[in-house]
Amino acid sequence: MIFDYILQVIFFQLAFLLIYEFWLQKETFFNLNRIYLLATPVISFLIPFIRIKSLQETTPAVVFQNISDKTVIWLPEVFIGGEKTAQTNVIASGTDSGLNWWLILYLIGAAIALGIFLYKFYRLEKISRNSRPVYNKYFHIYEIPDSKAAFTYSDRLYIGENLSEKEREQIINHEMVHLHEKHGVDLMIFEFMKIAFWFNPLIYLFQSRLATLHEYIADEDTVKKSGRKQYFEQLLNTAFDTSNISFTNQFFNHSLIKKRIIMLQKNKSGTVSKFKFLIIIPLMLAMLTYVACSEKETEQQVSTLTGESFLMVEVNDLSNRTDEELLEIEEALTTLKNSDAYAGLKIKGQEKILIYSKDQATGEMEIRIERTDGKVSTPKKQVEEPLKIVPYAASDMTPSFPECSDLDREDRKKCTSTEIANFVNKNFDTSLGKKLGLTGINRVVVQFRIDETGTIADIKARAPHPELEKEAERVIGNLPQMEPGIHRGEKVSVMYSLPIVFKVSE
Repeated sequence: MIFDYILQVIFFQLAFLLIYEFWLQKETFFNLNRIYLLATPVISFLIPFIRIKSLQETTPAVVFQNISDKTVIWLPEVFIGGEKTAQTNVIASGTDSGLNWWLILYLIGAAIALGIFLYKFYRLEKISRNSRPVYNKYFHIYEIPDSKAAFTYSDRLYIGENLSEKEREQIINHEMVHLHEKHGVDLMIFEFMKIAFWFNPLIYLFQSRLATLHEYIADEDTVKKSGRKQYFEQLLNTAFDTSNISFTNQFFNHSLIKKRIIMLQKNKSGTVSKFKFLIIIPLMLAMLTYVACSEKETEQQVSTLTGESFLMVEVNDLSNRTDEELLEIEEALTTLKNSDAYAGLKIKGQEKILIYSKDQATGEMEIRIERTDGKVSTPKKQVEEPLKIVPYAASDMTPSFPECSDLDREDRKKCTSTEIANFVNKNFDTSLGKKLGLTGINRVVVQFRIDETGTIADIKARAPHPELEKEAERVIGNLPQMEPGIHRGEKVSVMYSLPIVFKVSE
């Protein structure tokens, strides 16, 4: 989920930046461009959270995913045909037994970014300590010894003592604009973004474009006072030092001088050009539509009704459900009965929706039918039926190999996982790889159920070749009789999925 959000943010920021680069950058509406560069990165962070109901209703409906993903235990991958041995750590649905390496990597990056930020502050304070303060009525001037540098930060102006009086006058006029317009605040906002989103290169590009825009704004104001010709001469003929601190506004950044002169010579953009900024409206609408479509696709079996979360299963015919659909419904009802995360279950047919919901007062199940015309039947109490298929995490005692049955719950899981992996390693016909002409890594996924008697049932496999599917089903079908799972004192069925990584040696 967090990765989807980050990708959406980067995608939106890229779209906004491209619009600026190819559509708005050459316009002389500097203050409007400043607002654009400040607002659009922030808007990009917010758009993924915005849900507009009308947009969600107009996006195409999607087929809901198999709800069994919520109730199946995924065993660790079994590696066959190569040097790796089976992993033995069980990772149950919805759990994570290891370290979150992505979080650790993010925190390391953020710590480095923070360290760079603090180092810049250290350099700035070091310059301040070595400079002679000259207090002004409006801001503080620091004279840097033996330097021709010139830049601003917050309410401070740093200026080299080697500059002539004429140069100092023009620089002060220029830097006064930065101080009055609070350009340092703009850059500091991006410094904080760079710490939190250090991995996003677009933040750095936005800050660079904004710093350039600050110079255009200050140049435009300064030229009115000192004259265009005199200002150009100073830009071209004076070689200045730079501080290379990203949250300061530098008077003479050599890489920007050419751009600044070109922009000063450019004719003012006409009023009609302001309408270019209206492109942000259809662009944001497209982004919101994209978010609505993404929400539909990732929603899967969970929908919302009156603000509450519902499980959902889609069937072709409510009155004539297939065995697979019945299994999904059973599993969903089991999840509903054993979890407080959902308010109910909706079974969606072509013309009607069967809705199971919990009575908040009694905890009993109610059933109502909602038709496509919006009418709803009167709720009826559900006739209690035995539900045999139980989510793995809800079982009091999970199924196990006979050798593992005397262990406690966690050790029992690990032991069974190891025994299944070892069994597959010993019995899978790895010669099939060469016989079928396969190469490299081939992935096989087998789903099976250990029923109330401990028998392996409902075996299904997916693989890149039908013969691999048959072999995987054969091996799992030959697993020995298991000890069944137990839930609330009763024997129950538990679903498993086993990924097999088959490496064909060359």
